[in-house]
Amino acid sequence: MLDTKRLLDQFLGAPSPNLPQAPQRGVPSPQPQQGGLGDMVGGLGNMLGGSMGGIGGGAVAGGLAALLMGSKSGRKMAGTALQLGGMAVVGALAYKAYQNWQSGKTVTQSTMPMTGASSLPQPPADTPFAPTREAEQQSLSRHLLRAMIAAAKADGHIDAKEQAAIFAEMDKLPLDTDDKAFVMDELRKPLDVDAVARAARTPEEAASIYTASLLAIDIDNPSERGYLGLLAARLHLDDALVKHLHATVEGATLPAKVGA
Repeated sequence: MLDTKRLLDQFLGAPSPNLPQAPQRGVPSPQPQQGGLGDMVGGLGNMLGGSMGGIGGGAVAGGLAALLMGSKSGRKMAGTALQLGGMAVVGALAYKAYQNWQSGKTVTQSTMPMTGASSLPQPPADTPFAPTREAEQQSLSRHLLRAMIAAAKADGHIDAKEQAAIFAEMDKLPLDTDDKAFVMDELRKPLDVDAVARAARTPEEAASIYTASLLAIDIDNPSERGYLGLLAARLHLDDALVKHLHATVEGATLPAKVGA
C-alpha cells in the first residue's frame, strides 16, 4: 500500500536508523525513524555517487530526489532543518516564511542563515502546515511529492532515455510496488504546472507546495526560474511571500555540491 508520507521522508533524505548523525549544539539528537524504506537511504547515496552523477550526501541530495535528478544537484539541509522529517521540514520552512510575510518583515540577509535550535518554529498542530489526521497527512504528502517531481522535470532533462535509466535503478532498490508505480506514473506525466497548483486548497498549502518545489532543485537555469515563476502565479502567491519562501529555504539549506 502506498504510504506517501513515508515516501516523502525518503525524498527529503530522512536520516536512516543505520546512519546516526552527530547532534548540533542546541539541537536535540534525532530519534531513529522506522519504515520500510528507511534502511535503503544510505545505500542509495553510495550507489548514486558511482552511477548517477555523484550526488550522494544527505537531505534532499541523498534521498530519492537524487535518483530523479541524475546529475542535477538539489539542496542539502543545514542547521535545525537537518533534524526534521519530510513533511515536518516542509511545513516548518513554509510556516516560518509565512509568519515573516504576515508580520510585514522585509527579506534581508539578517533573516538567514538559520542554524539555531529555535530558528525553525514548528507550526501549530492540526493546521494546513501540520495536519494531524492520517488522511490529511497522506493527502498533503502526495501533493508535495508531485510538486517535487514536477520541479525536477522543469528543465526538461528527464527525457525517455533518462526515465528508462531511473526505472532500471529503482528496480535494484527495496521499494514497494506501489512506491515505484507512483514515482513512475508521475515521471511519465507531461509537466503540468496547473495540476500541481490545483492541489492547493488553502494559501498555507500553496506555500508548502512552493517550498517543496524549491527543495527539489538548485535553481540554475532559465527553465527552472520560469517554472517557479509560473507556479507562484498559479498558486496565487504574493510576490513578497515568494521572496520570503526563497530566503527561508536558502537560509536552511546549502546547494548539494557545496560540502558534498
